[in-house]
Amino acid sequence: MNSNLEMLENRIGYRFRDRELLKHALTHSSAANEKHLGRTGSNERLEFLGDAVLELVSSEFLYGRYPLLPEGEMTKKRAGMVCEMSLAYCAREFGLQEYILLGKGEELTGGRSRDSIVSDATEAVIGAVYLDGGFEEARKFIRRHILNDMDRKQLFFDSKTILQELIQENTQSDIEYVLEKEEGPDHDKLFTFSVMVNGEVLGTGTGHTKKAAEQSAAYMAIQKIRQA
Repeated sequence: MNSNLEMLENRIGYRFRDRELLKHALTHSSAANEKHLGRTGSNERLEFLGDAVLELVSSEFLYGRYPLLPEGEMTKKRAGMVCEMSLAYCAREFGLQEYILLGKGEELTGGRSRDSIVSDATEAVIGAVYLDGGFEEARKFIRRHILNDMDRKQLFFDSKTILQELIQENTQSDIEYVLEKEEGPDHDKLFTFSVMVNGEVLGTGTGHTKKAAEQSAAYMAIQKIRQA
């Protein structure tokens, strides 16, 4: 286990003084129940703490980056940046899902690919970094892994909305998302969706959830439209 934790530390760019905090952050409630660790043995309390730290750091980031943006718009942007799917997407970029400790049942039913579990673990790791290294280290982690390359991430996560706006500028055509393929075992599904307008395929994308695959397809469609 320690070698796995060291590999994760290398990926996230932070070395824990107390590795038990990291292990705790990776322990899903299903694993805690299976090992009889009690009500506080899972990562849920660390997730609670990490969520608060993430909200503060992302708010600070938006306040500095968009000095003319009103409070309501900043709230909307923050919600998109730290939503379940966004956090899971960011975590998968450094492979956090590989290290989450799951119970056997949760593992068999595909918990490792579930956005809710991955995003909760991400917030728990933030909480663990905060307790281990303080607020500044937690801020560095969030800026390095969650708030990095925000222009591309915002475009990706808002792709369905942006595509709808682009299409409806010139026409009232309906946008249809079509499931093309579903591959892999239950615990590691990969979905492929196409997005169609008036019977024409504008983009195709894949993802470990249907929502992510649809966003990917919309993103590809936007690129096609902008290059036309």
